[in-house]
Amino acid sequence: MSALLDLVPEVMAHAARCAPRECCGLAVRAQGGLVYWPCENRASTGAEFEIAPEDWAAAEDAGPIVGVCHSHVYLPATPSMADRVSAARTGVPWLIVAWPTGQAEVLEPDAFDAPLVGRPFVHGVLDCYSLIRDYYRMELGIALPDFPRADEWWLAGGDLYRQHFADAGFVQVAGSEFDAGLLQPHDVLLMQVASPVLNHGAVYLGDNTILHHCAHQLSSRGVYGGFWRRATGMVVRHRSLCAEATA
Repeated sequence: MSALLDLVPEVMAHAARCAPRECCGLAVRAQGGLVYWPCENRASTGAEFEIAPEDWAAAEDAGPIVGVCHSHVYLPATPSMADRVSAARTGVPWLIVAWPTGQAEVLEPDAFDAPLVGRPFVHGVLDCYSLIRDYYRMELGIALPDFPRADEWWLAGGDLYRQHFADAGFVQVAGSEFDAGLLQPHDVLLMQVASPVLNHGAVYLGDNTILHHCAHQLSSRGVYGGFWRRATGMVVRHRSLCAEATA
């Protein structure tokens, strides 16, 4: 049985203080035993959690982090798809408690790929850029870098897609080629949706079909036309897929 279960009473007490928002914290090996380290939840919505970076750093200073803890409010402790993706990233077990029932479950990290279609939206974990990264890795074997991104960065002076597309290995497709409809499968369409900057990305699959993940919706395939075509402000293509790279 996982030692993390010994922390259930402390995590449940923290969950009661934080409800209806999720609580979050870390399991730290310190003071000769396992210690629960409560953290601030920086997520913008109550049904998600984001550990404040300074809390993570402080916990690391106290001792090795051996687990991540958080609550599900009015829901079972069953790990969500976002929990499984995030646990795989951290590489440590996750303790999930259900408030107020007290049910608890330990999620061991494993290699987990969320499906490209039908994944829920959790910003920074399962969002439009996460979908692009996973598509390129799963379908093309191309690893794209990740970039830290705060909630609604596009409304806070950020311009992350324009700033980082070259760092991720992409080049801009000439406007004339885009206007002529000469898109290629795997091109990335950068769009402006209720934003002063490009803030949404989609993968062009060919035949006027795109794969994308809109906020608060499940990831999906859709027709590339109408609103999405009008919202497109830039098309980028990975350098490895450019004609000159394979000529």
